[in-house]
Amino acid sequence: MSGGFRAVFASFILALMAIIVTPAQARGLQCAPFARQVSGIDIHGNANTWWGQADGRYARGHEPRVGAVLAFSSSRSMPVGHVAMVSKVVGDREVLLTHANWSYRGGIERDVRAIDVSPNNDWTDVRVWYGPIGALGLRSNPAKGFIYAEAPKSLSQPVQVASADTAGGA
Repeated sequence: MSGGFRAVFASFILALMAIIVTPAQARGLQCAPFARQVSGIDIHGNANTWWGQADGRYARGHEPRVGAVLAFSSSRSMPVGHVAMVSKVVGDREVLLTHANWSYRGGIERDVRAIDVSPNNDWTDVRVWYGPIGALGLRSNPAKGFIYAEAPKSLSQPVQVASADTAGGA
């Protein structure tokens, strides 16, 4: 073997070893850690668990708001669901999303179009921009709704009542 060939061969072997020993998670950015980072919603785990984990910790609903996370359900094409942050509300049935790992493995997309195609106008069925075709995706995607960054309003929490101190002088 010539010295040049050995160097090229050694580089190839090192690159191949890096691919083999690199875990799948490290190959690209996933939607859940990215959504957590950009929204401030501190939920961990697969995207399909976010809706349930948010119950009692974060307000949830079916109205799009800037900064909210749209939680997609598991489906045949998305077994672990998907989460994306709303970057702009265009209208009742259209938003712009910022998310990761949708059109391109590990890629980040900012301000991509998503529309509500649900029959009840409740964001439970959504079509999202898909980069490889340069348009909204051909299929709709089931969704649970929006997780809002603020804590839920709860009537079960104690209410503190202010009172004037009458025992002491002013």
